[in-house]
Amino acid sequence: MIASTLTFPGVLHEATTAHLFPGDGLESAAILLCSRTPKPRRRLLVKEIIRIPDDECTVRTKDAIRWPGAYLEKAIELAEADNLAIVLIHSHPGGLFAFSGTDDVSDNTVLPTLFQALGELHGTAIMTPDGAVRARVYDRNLVRSPIDLVSVAGHDLSFWWESDAMAGLKTRRPIAFTSGMTAELNLLSAALIGVSGTGSVSGEQIARLGFGHVSLIDFDKVELRNLNRILNSTLVDAENHRLKVEMFAEAIAGYRGHGVAVPFPVSIMTREAVLAASQCDVLFCCVDTLEGRQIADLICSAFLIPMFDVGVTIPTRTIQEGIGVAILDVCGRIDYVQPGRSTLKDRGVYSPESLRAEYLRAALPDAHRQELEAGYIKGLTEEAPSVITLNMRAASACVNEFIARAYPFRLESNSRYARTIFSLAACEEEYTAEEEFTAAAYPILGRGAKEPLLGLPALAPPKGCKK
Repeated sequence: MIASTLTFPGVLHEATTAHLFPGDGLESAAILLCSRTPKPRRRLLVKEIIRIPDDECTVRTKDAIRWPGAYLEKAIELAEADNLAIVLIHSHPGGLFAFSGTDDVSDNTVLPTLFQALGELHGTAIMTPDGAVRARVYDRNLVRSPIDLVSVAGHDLSFWWESDAMAGLKTRRPIAFTSGMTAELNLLSAALIGVSGTGSVSGEQIARLGFGHVSLIDFDKVELRNLNRILNSTLVDAENHRLKVEMFAEAIAGYRGHGVAVPFPVSIMTREAVLAASQCDVLFCCVDTLEGRQIADLICSAFLIPMFDVGVTIPTRTIQEGIGVAILDVCGRIDYVQPGRSTLKDRGVYSPESLRAEYLRAALPDAHRQELEAGYIKGLTEEAPSVITLNMRAASACVNEFIARAYPFRLESNSRYARTIFSLAACEEEYTAEEEFTAAAYPILGRGAKEPLLGLPALAPPKGCKK
C-alpha cells in the first residue's frame, strides 16, 4: 500500500479551490484540519478548512503571502481536542507545482510554533489553478517527508502522485482501460465487503484490473447452494465448508500471486473488519443486509473512502391465489457514495425502521416472512437462485462506475450518475444525479481513528488492549 496520503472529500476540495483562487491572480491561503486513520498507513483526512480572508493578509502578491497569526491560534484550538494534524495550504496562481524556496523558509518559521502547541505531525501544501495539490509533512525535528499521494473523493476520483510531480508530470492521467490504468491501480487498495453473489464477480474484476491490494471481508462459508453463483467456488470448497474469503484469496493468488488478496473472515460489524477497510482507497459494498450497508456508509464518511454499492432483486407478483407467482421485474442498483454528500441512508436504501425490521427477522429465523424477504427473489422461497447472469450484469456496472470516476470517459459530468437502476424486464436504465438527493448533516465526516470507531460503542477496543 502507498505509505502516506492526504485525502479530501470532494465538497471540501471544491471549497478550498474556490477560496484559494478568487480570480485576481494573487496567492490565497487556508488551513486544513486533518484526522488520521489507524496505523499502519498514514492517511491524513481533511475534515475541516479554515479560510484566511484575503483582505486580512498583510502581504498578498502573485508569489508571496503573509497572514495574521490569529488564524493559526484558531486552528490550534480546534485541533487540540482531537489531536488533529494541521496542514497549511496556499495557492500558486502561476501554476508552479512545486514548493518554492520562499515556501521552505516560511515552513521553517511557522512549523516550530505549531509543534510547540501540539502534535507530532503537521504539514504544508500547495494548490495550482486546476485544483492539483502537492503536500508534505514535518516531524518535531522539522524533518520533512513528501506525501506520496493526494486524492480527492468527489464526483471524479482525482489522484496526484509525488512520484509524478518529481518527474514533472503534474497533469498526466492514465486513460481508462489501458495498461497505464492497470499500472496506477497496482498502487491502490480496495476493500471488498461481501464475497458472495455480486461480491465474487466484483472481486474477480477488481483483482484482474490490477489493484495492488484487495481486502476481502466476509464471515460466511461456502455451501452447495452457493456454487451456481460464487465465482471460483468448487464442490471441494462446499464439502469442506471453506471460508469464502480464504477460497477467493487463494483463487486470486493463482493469477496475481500471493499477498494481493488478504482474507478477513469476520463480519463487517466487527472492529477487525472496520480497521481493515480503513486502510483502503476504495470500498466495494456487495453485502445482502441493510446493517452491512449502514456500516459501509459510516466507513465511507469516517475515513473519506469513496464507496460503490451494488444490489439486485427480482420482485414477483401473485398470478392467482393458489396458482403461483410470476416475475414482475429483474432489477439492479448501483450507488456511488462520496463522503460529504448523500449517503445510502439519505437515498432511502435503509432507514431506522427497515434496520429494525431486518433485526427482528434475523432474531426469528424460522419466520415465514424472513423466508420471503431475505433472498434475491421477493415473494418466493428459493434456496439456490440461479442469478449469476443478473449478478454479473450488476457487478460489471458497479466496477465500470468506479472506472468512470477514476478515469473519466463519460460524455457528461459524473455528477449526473450518483445512482443507476436498470430493469431487465423493461429494458431500461435510469440515472439519478447527486443534486437530486438531499444530504443530511453527517457528524462523523472525517472522524478517522477517533475512538470508538465510527462513533459506535460496540467497536471500541477491548478493555486492557492498546488501540
